[in-house]
Amino acid sequence: MDFSLLNLNTPLEIINQGMKKSLIGNLGIEVTLIGEGLVEGFLLLSEKNSRPDGILHGGANLALAETLAGLGSMLLVDLTRVDVLGTQVSGNHTGVLIQGKALAEAKIIHRGNKTHIWNVDVKNEEERLISTVRVTNMIVERND
Repeated sequence: MDFSLLNLNTPLEIINQGMKKSLIGNLGIEVTLIGEGLVEGFLLLSEKNSRPDGILHGGANLALAETLAGLGSMLLVDLTRVDVLGTQVSGNHTGVLIQGKALAEAKIIHRGNKTHIWNVDVKNEEERLISTVRVTNMIVERND
């Protein structure tokens, strides 16, 4: 997929397929909803994203959050002119996931010309918060 053509009308199947051969696909992250300033997705707990004891790895939570926030920022800018770069990710893990899906909702809380800040809540299937994450993305002019 040519991500410079990404927009709010891009089908989810195309977005998910475009990310399959990357860290995102290897962790099992899938996007389920895109909107202006809102992105939702999940990952299914597996051996690829868990700690040796079977609990979801905290780094997988952070990767899920950064993926959704990054995609959200990409949907808000003209990718033929600018790039979106993650510059800061900070998370607090408030629970554990021992089975099922980690469901995440990313909402933009600051939309500037040079930075976007997102809050991402990750919950289990019973709606219990397992992580809350803040992601900062920098918007930079393309150099090509």
